[in-house]
Amino acid sequence: MASLLCTIFILPLVFNFKLDDVFTNVFGKSASAITTQLLEHPGESFDVAPFVDGRCRTPIDKIQKAVDGVFSYEQAEKLKIIRSHMNSLDRHKAELESLILGIAEKYTSQIKLLMTVPGINDVFTAIRIIAEIGVDMSVFETSKKLCSWAGLTPQNNESAGKKKTTRIGKSGAYLKPLLIQIAIASSRSEKHPEIREKYLALKKRRGGQKAKVAIARKLLTAIFNILAKNEPYNPTLYHKDEKPPLARVISQEQAISILSNMGYVLDPLILSTPLQ
Repeated sequence: MASLLCTIFILPLVFNFKLDDVFTNVFGKSASAITTQLLEHPGESFDVAPFVDGRCRTPIDKIQKAVDGVFSYEQAEKLKIIRSHMNSLDRHKAELESLILGIAEKYTSQIKLLMTVPGINDVFTAIRIIAEIGVDMSVFETSKKLCSWAGLTPQNNESAGKKKTTRIGKSGAYLKPLLIQIAIASSRSEKHPEIREKYLALKKRRGGQKAKVAIARKLLTAIFNILAKNEPYNPTLYHKDEKPPLARVISQEQAISILSNMGYVLDPLILSTPLQ
């Protein structure tokens, strides 16, 4: 039996079908239907028109030319095994996703809040962030400490008052790449000009890579405030890590933001009392 399997799998899998030339997604509806027909009837010519979805933009004659070729029984059997394996992987993936969603169900409210952040467009991205940092932001005390923990702040490497490097740290092996991806997605979106404009300005001044890191750091700051305050994303939270203004006179909101970023816990009674 083993020798038979070896004989089958060393047979050539080269044939002149070019589905990837005519379909953007070879696992899509039309391509899958054509592949099924090929596997069930190897070596037989057929009209592709009945298998092509009406929304497909590729001309029928071009698709027909892509499937007119030699396709043996042995090749079909090999592809059936490969396809079965891929279908099995899809089933296991769905099972794992269902398991993850079940575990994350108790964090539903926090997940919904995180999905208001630009660049976080699916539930699993929000779950990945929660899996890394949790939902209790008091563990980190401040957004700056969280950003440092995630490896998004420059290393403090000085000697004789001179900075030796401004490179970011190596921590955050899983969280940092994810936040960079979110930063890239959000900086390309026109729905959030506060991010796009900041990214383009930083890119012009400091380069693309540093701009991505800076945007990721600002988004993580926003995430910290979202989870700490239990409120959705807004541009004000996005700017909470800005440096104190140079002006001597600042607003009450600016003062509260500065003190919060410095780690102070503000008395609710003072916050509720209007200034004279």
